[in-house]
Amino acid sequence: MTDHDAIDRRIDDMLDENIQELCRYVAQPSIAAQNRGMEACAAIVASMLEARGFAVETLPTGGPPAVVAERSGRSDKTLLIYNHYDVQPPEPLELWTDPPFEPKVRDGHLYGRGVSDDKGHLTARLLALDAILATRGELPCRVKWVVEGEEEVGSVHLPAFVKQHRDRLAADACLWEFGYLDHREVPLLFAGLRGIFYVELSVETAATDAHSGIGGSIFPNAAWRLTWALASLKGPDERIRIPGYLDSVKAPSTRDRALMAALPDPTASFREIYGVKEFLRGMRDPKELNVAQVFEPTCTICGLDAGYQGEGSKTVLPARASAKVDFRLVPDQTPEDAERLLRAHLDAEGFSDVRIRVLGGEAPGRTDPDHPFLALVARTAEPVYGMPMQIVPMIGGSGPNHAFIHELGVPVATAGFGHPDTRAHAPDENLRLAYYVQHAKHLARILDAFAASGA
Repeated sequence: MTDHDAIDRRIDDMLDENIQELCRYVAQPSIAAQNRGMEACAAIVASMLEARGFAVETLPTGGPPAVVAERSGRSDKTLLIYNHYDVQPPEPLELWTDPPFEPKVRDGHLYGRGVSDDKGHLTARLLALDAILATRGELPCRVKWVVEGEEEVGSVHLPAFVKQHRDRLAADACLWEFGYLDHREVPLLFAGLRGIFYVELSVETAATDAHSGIGGSIFPNAAWRLTWALASLKGPDERIRIPGYLDSVKAPSTRDRALMAALPDPTASFREIYGVKEFLRGMRDPKELNVAQVFEPTCTICGLDAGYQGEGSKTVLPARASAKVDFRLVPDQTPEDAERLLRAHLDAEGFSDVRIRVLGGEAPGRTDPDHPFLALVARTAEPVYGMPMQIVPMIGGSGPNHAFIHELGVPVATAGFGHPDTRAHAPDENLRLAYYVQHAKHLARILDAFAASGA
C-alpha cells in the first residue's frame, strides 16, 4: 500500500465525522446580504482551523470579519487557500425539500444552503489535511488560509484587506474556493474569472403612488421611466448600447480559443438543466457558445420592483421603481470604468433622474492557463479521477481573484466538487458525496506535488 493509498483510506474512514462537522457549519446561517450570523460563523471557521493546529486570527475588514490561519509543513513552500463562509439567501423557502439550514443526506447527496458554495469546499480540504496529519503527523508544505464573509455580495472589502495584509498572506500559489466536474464527470480547472459591476437603478417620480385613473394621463410613472432607462442599456439585438463600454475589452487569444474549442458541446446540458429552448442571437455553434459564455461582457436585469405585485388587481400608478442590474466584466474592463460610462450614458439619454447605487464590483482576473502551478493541479487529478483536469481559460462567474493575482503575485487555480446540478444559489443546493471525497484525495496529492515542485 502506497502512502497515498493510506491517506485515501483515512479520508474514507474519517468521512462520516467530517460530514457531521460540515452539517454543524451549514446549520449556522451566514447570509452576507442580510448581515445574518456572520460573526458566529467566522468563529466556527476559526475553531475548525484551530483544531487542526493552525495559528488563527479573526481580523476586521470593514464588513464581516476575515479568518486568517497558518500552519507550517515539511517544506517552506507556501500554498494559500481562499474560501468564504457567507452564503446566498435561501429564498424561496417553499422550493426546498428540507429547511435550508437543516442539512440532510439523501441518495448520495448532502443538501443545504452553502454545502457546495462554499462551506463544503472548506471542510473537504480539512478532511484532506486530517488524513495527512493522521498518517504522517505533518503537512508536506506550509498552508495559509484566508476565509472571508462577503464573497456573495461582491467581496467589497477584500481587495483592500489583501493589500493591507500582503506580507501575512504571502505565498507561492493559491488554491481558489471552488471547482467543478462537468456533465461528463471531467474535472475542470478555471484559469480566470470574469469581473462584475452590480448596481441598483432607481427613480422616483412623485411623493406617493397615485390612483391610475387620476394620474394615468397626467402624472409621470416611475415604472415606465425606469423601463425606458433600462431599454436604453441593451437592444433587442442583445448588444449593449452604452458608448465606450466595449472599448477596453481584450479579445480571447488563439490559445484561449483553442482551449475553449476543446470543451464539449454544452447545448444539451443547458436545455436539460435550465429548460432553455434557444440561445441569444440564434447561436448554435457549440464553440461560439463556449467562447461567448465567458469572454463576452454582459448587462443582466436581475430583478425589478415597482407598484403592486400581489394577487389580483390594484389600479395604481407607481411613484417609485427600482431594478437590480449586473454587468459581467471581461479583461480589461474595470468596475470604475463601468460606473463612469453608465452614468454618462444615462445622463446623455435624458435619464439624469435615475439614481445609481453601487452594490459591488470586482475586476476580472486571470492566470496564464499554461502556468506550471495550474499544470501541477491538473495532472495530480489523474490518479483520483482517472484523467487530468481540463484547463479552461475563464469561467463566467466572478470572484475576488484579481486582488490575489495582482496584489500577492500568485497564480490561482481552481479545484473542487461542484457538478452541473449542484444548484448553488438556488433551492436544494447540494453536493455529491463521491465527488466531495475525490476532492479531498486530490488536495492531498496537490500538496505533495507542490511541496516537491518548483511551481
